[in-house]
Amino acid sequence: MSPFPQRVFSGVQSTGNLHLGNYLGAIVKFVELQKNFDCMYCVVDLHAITVPQDPIALKANTREIAAAFIACGIDPKENIVFNQSQVPEHAELAWVLNCVARIGWLNRMTQFKDKAGKDRENASMGLLDYPVLMAADILIYRATHVPVGDDQKQHLELARDIAQKFNNDFSESIARNGFGDAFFPLPEPLISGPATRVMSLRDGTKKMSKS
Repeated sequence: MSPFPQRVFSGVQSTGNLHLGNYLGAIVKFVELQKNFDCMYCVVDLHAITVPQDPIALKANTREIAAAFIACGIDPKENIVFNQSQVPEHAELAWVLNCVARIGWLNRMTQFKDKAGKDRENASMGLLDYPVLMAADILIYRATHVPVGDDQKQHLELARDIAQKFNNDFSESIARNGFGDAFFPLPEPLISGPATRVMSLRDGTKKMSKS
């Protein structure tokens, strides 16, 4: 039995209004998960700035997505709904995890290759390092489960690799300070049925986006 209490963490970027894909692929599931788990739902605005953003629009989108969570049925009295950038420890832990993660691991991330395209050398470091911040988002709360679509499975696998390496590298200190054999859990994916990946109505080969 896991020594970690079951906890769900999930985040949605504040890059635009929620669309049908968000609702069918994520929000509906969030509403169901709150019945059985301790849940934390985050508007991940630090992830949003890995590409250029208008600050006024970003602030408005952050508020609108938080409001949409509640409007869709997430109960803020039973779950934690919050804004990523208001918790500086996310970025602090991301730096620590950067010192654990390996460059080769990040170079294998297919989503970075897709988003950077042929102009990879001009992509931001934030875009390359996005999965490490995602790992910090999850691990800072010792979340045991993460709702993910197919496009995020690789990032969650990286979070597991980082957690495992941290646990191994610092095993003596972890045990000495009373945390047993693991400081971080290895988060498990929660993947639902066909609606987890709703394709774009403009281009059926691509995932629906907020833009």
